Amino acid sequence: MALRPPHLPMDPADETEQPPPPCALDKFHISPEYGFLLPDPQTELPAPYRPWMDLARSLPDLIATRQLRAHVHQAPQLSAAQLHGHRDLRLAHLVLGFITAGYVWQDGEEGPAKVLPQNLAVPFWEVSRRLGLPPILLHADLVLANWRQRDRAGPLELGNLDPIVWLPGGESLRGFVLVTMLVEKAAVPGLQAIAEAAPAIRQPNGETLLQALAQLAMALGAMTEALMQMHDHVDPDTFYTAIRLFLSGWRDNPAMPAGLLYEGVWELPQAYSGGSAAQSTVLHAFDAFLGVRHHEESSAFLHRMRDYMPPRHRAFVEAIQALPPLRELVLSSGNEALHCAYNRCVTALAAFRTRHIAVATKYVVTATAAKRSRGSPGTSPLQAAPSRPEQRGTGGSPVLRFLKSVRDATREALLNV
Repeated sequence: MALRPPHLPMDPADETEQPPPPCALDKFHISPEYGFLLPDPQTELPAPYRPWMDLARSLPDLIATRQLRAHVHQAPQLSAAQLHGHRDLRLAHLVLGFITAGYVWQDGEEGPAKVLPQNLAVPFWEVSRRLGLPPILLHADLVLANWRQRDRAGPLELGNLDPIVWLPGGESLRGFVLVTMLVEKAAVPGLQAIAEAAPAIRQPNGETLLQALAQLAMALGAMTEALMQMHDHVDPDTFYTAIRLFLSGWRDNPAMPAGLLYEGVWELPQAYSGGSAAQSTVLHAFDAFLGVRHHEESSAFLHRMRDYMPPRHRAFVEAIQALPPLRELVLSSGNEALHCAYNRCVTALAAFRTRHIAVATKYVVTATAAKRSRGSPGTSPLQAAPSRPEQRGTGGSPVLRFLKSVRDATREALLNV
């Protein structure tokens, strides 16, 4: 049998070739440097779509003067056919998602639009269908694809970053988007750890797993530190009164019980959840890797939120779930160091979720109470039921009950060493 020259690639049929790692990041459109963030997002659409970009760049002013709907009605009907490639489509989804949110909520919570006009609804549906995403503003738009560096040679820090598309809220909107973006960036070593650990779960290798778990715990700590920047860069009153409504959707929303009619696409109104941190694939991936089992109500909501993720990102979570259970492997190993490393990760994930509860309390619950104490009219039905205040997140879930449930379920994953 002739030997293969060393410079030639291995034949795909060669039985000695090793299969690709089960959770290799590049298989799932995950950047080794940016994770789920879209690397160096595109900031301009092709020339035919200038009307969309002009609207997107004017959103804060058009919404403030309540002129956005009139401008949308005057906009030309454009096809998505001249959008080519993933980056074009992601920017188009971002732009159309922002315009849609502004259109629906321009007149506030008491006057949401019930019909999205055809010249906006049809191309938004076309772009969404090609991406495998729903036609609404998503975490994948607001955060993952909505950042640019002021100085491309400079650091990935708040002072060198801006959103590509803005909504009302000024610097607080900027802080909310970019702090969340930096939390995603801080998670990257944890995603790399999962990719490195996957083969060591299939063919158990304690040393590799120890290194991966240590790396994941460090990433979770960095995510918590990044999240704490929210307090310095987002004003609670501005978030509650000027930002939050535009992130709301038309499912589980008393302000829009029938949903939104996408003119020219469907004959009946559609109900979609608003952008939510629960749509971040990062935490779904970490839960799947560590074997965190959420309680029934929270689990159902989290599972539904996967439909709001880019399909390849969702597939990454499914690939992790297809691995042999790490928690069971650690539990049966009898390896005290492995037990401790696993528990450090679970503790760090629970700590992150506790900090998230503190942020939600400050920006939603406390802000709601402050608004009531000032006697502000028009308290949002999204935030409170008449009989019992139960604030809801932008995704439609009862925010504190949900966040405490996922934090408590995380703690339940701890192993008794």
